[in-house]
Amino acid sequence: MIASSPVLRRVYWETTAACNLRCIHCRRVDALDTVSPLQLTTPQAESMIDDLAEMGKPVLILSGGEPLYRADIFRIASYASSKGLPVALSTNGTLVTQKMADKIKHSGIYYASISLDGAQPQTHDRFRGAGNFDRAVEGFRRMKEAGLKVQINFTVTRGNVSELPQMLDLAQSLGACALYLFLLVPVGCGVQIAEEQMLSPDEVEKWLNWAHDRSLERKLEIRPICAPQYYRIAAQRGGRPAGDKRLGCLAGINICFISHTGDIYPCGYLPVGAGSIKEHALSEIWAQSAVFSDLRDDNLLEGKCGVCSFRAVCGGCRARGYFDEGSLMADDSSCAYEPAL
Repeated sequence: MIASSPVLRRVYWETTAACNLRCIHCRRVDALDTVSPLQLTTPQAESMIDDLAEMGKPVLILSGGEPLYRADIFRIASYASSKGLPVALSTNGTLVTQKMADKIKHSGIYYASISLDGAQPQTHDRFRGAGNFDRAVEGFRRMKEAGLKVQINFTVTRGNVSELPQMLDLAQSLGACALYLFLLVPVGCGVQIAEEQMLSPDEVEKWLNWAHDRSLERKLEIRPICAPQYYRIAAQRGGRPAGDKRLGCLAGINICFISHTGDIYPCGYLPVGAGSIKEHALSEIWAQSAVFSDLRDDNLLEGKCGVCSFRAVCGGCRARGYFDEGSLMADDSSCAYEPAL
């Protein structure tokens, strides 16, 4: 059982639905060419930030779409930083000129992530469009030169899993501070390519063990994302009891996602709404939402997740369970582990 009102540690805010790319695995299916009139205004964003400052100053990740499409993005970042919030930027990197990198740094953003979905240009560009590997790498280097910490995000699919060792080498050569490995979640455009690109549970198990081996070398932080069974594997490999601290799926437990229109979700891949900041403060929704309350109670987990001895530390990917069964608490079909009944 997880406490009913845990600390909110990270907020992922989709600052805009506008984007210059049309990635085939995007969690959105309706990326826009221009900003939407329905997106949160600057005053609404600042009010949300004021509320976050009162909630313990969680990390605010400015994402999209492409957050650099917002004309007021640096004003918002500066405001959040002035309120004591750690501010990070999630960008595809292709719009980051040196002037832009300097603006990012001076706005108070301390950390950024760039998505690379292949160690080879042709692999990345197959997902994100021709020429975008080189543009993303240049954006990475410019932000590094500006003094930002920059991590690489890599979405693991059948089309690129063989390049994981090369991606690790590339991340180290570029001076990345971390390599985050996202297991493809069937949501948005990801639904359309799921049959072709989703790894089998056994394949997932294999690369998660690879990631665990590499993490023991401590050359670079490697963290699987949307693959909560990694923490079951780590517990098994380390010969230690898993404990009851949730390390796997944190949706609605220590993180939440806010859409460009102000709707609140447990994470960006789980389309079950908990409320809107246009109607209620995030702090109120965080404390009172029935959706969040259910996610925090591992006794409600269904199927094999519900009887698994690692359920407290892992929790299963709630978005994947929802996609498969239409239930918030359904078991995670990406996991190969069969718990004893």
